[in-house]
Amino acid sequence: MNCGYVALIGRPNVGKSTLMNHLLGQKISITSRKPQTTRHRILGIDTTEKGQAIYMDTPGMHDSEKRALNRYLNRTADTTLAGVDVVVWLIDRPVWHEYDEVIFKKLESAGLPVILVLNKIDRLKNRDDSLAFFSEAQKKYPFQQMVPVSALKSQNLEQLQSIILSSLPEGDLIYPEDQITDRSERFLAAEIIREKLTRQLGDELPYALTVEIERYEDLANIAKIYAIIWVERSTQKSIVIGKQGDRLKKVGMDARKDIEKLIDKKAYLQLWVKVKKGWSDNERALQSLGFKE
Repeated sequence: MNCGYVALIGRPNVGKSTLMNHLLGQKISITSRKPQTTRHRILGIDTTEKGQAIYMDTPGMHDSEKRALNRYLNRTADTTLAGVDVVVWLIDRPVWHEYDEVIFKKLESAGLPVILVLNKIDRLKNRDDSLAFFSEAQKKYPFQQMVPVSALKSQNLEQLQSIILSSLPEGDLIYPEDQITDRSERFLAAEIIREKLTRQLGDELPYALTVEIERYEDLANIAKIYAIIWVERSTQKSIVIGKQGDRLKKVGMDARKDIEKLIDKKAYLQLWVKVKKGWSDNERALQSLGFKE
């Protein structure tokens, strides 16, 4: 059997989380159209009769390090390259960006086999554009394979899975065959709440927003979850709550439905919005809120 770790890397919002969810056939990583939705390294474990691919979804690689949170996201993305067997580099259109040169240098230093994946091909007007792009890409870097896919439409994903698995070393299963992630239900519940906030708030979303599960009671027939939504300013608090609390109520309803699907039983969800000034630029505050490497 072939077993090993696969790093999913790329710039923000290229579809890494969507790709992992569709490869697994189950939602593990939260998704949205907002850049930097993924903030933590999350394992997604895909076990088949041929082997086990352990996907590592990472924050998008970017050049902004204005705050401690930005620096944490970049460190998390960079350190993922240490200890993996294969790198899958996602690009969402057949053009190179300035920051891609930085990624090239990181890949050269890592010395790992790299599979270049052109995502969102369902949006291409001319499919020949991908062929020209791959021809140019092969001149820039010795990619092991190059695959056009649409993660959202599940196009070419079986081919990609086969290529990834064949690129992994031979070995025994690393995780039990029925395990699909390394994250707890408590962590995933917090991420689901943050996803609903991201989608509900749209352009009003405060970047410095995070979710902390204060208490998680896993009872026989119901899970009772008490969560705090942290923002940095009182004006952001009113944005999250909405008029007469309508926005926060909608977030809670949507999150509860997804949490119940995840844990396969009823959930009681209580949300509070609180202010913690400057948490996104404070290393100690980040650690206390679960941003640990």
